Amino acid sequence: MDLMGMMGKLRDTQLKIEETKKRLDTVLIDEQSSDGLLKVTFTANSKLKSITIDDSLLEDKDQLEDYLIVVINKAIEKAESVNKAELDAVTKVDMPMIPGMEDMFK
Repeated sequence: MDLMGMMGKLRDTQLKIEETKKRLDTVLIDEQSSDGLLKVTFTANSKLKSITIDDSLLEDKDQLEDYLIVVINKAIEKAESVNKAELDAVTKVDMPMIPGMEDMFK
């Protein structure tokens, strides 16, 4: 087993993971309610970038809260899915998994 080569690959993989995380800050995930009255945008790193609320939703606090919960959760799920796929692609291509080290790349 080439330990030095493995350490070099590990370092390279860590750098690629960091680069991927930075790039995912620029990948935008848009989600909206089925009627289009509420829209949110997140980065693929699950950071909220914007919320657009139609004026009609401002009249009913309970409805607005329900919309926010549903739409934000859908956007976060999409963002997490994109994030996981991108990071998995980096770690699986560049690094043979060593038993017990899987959690290091999450």
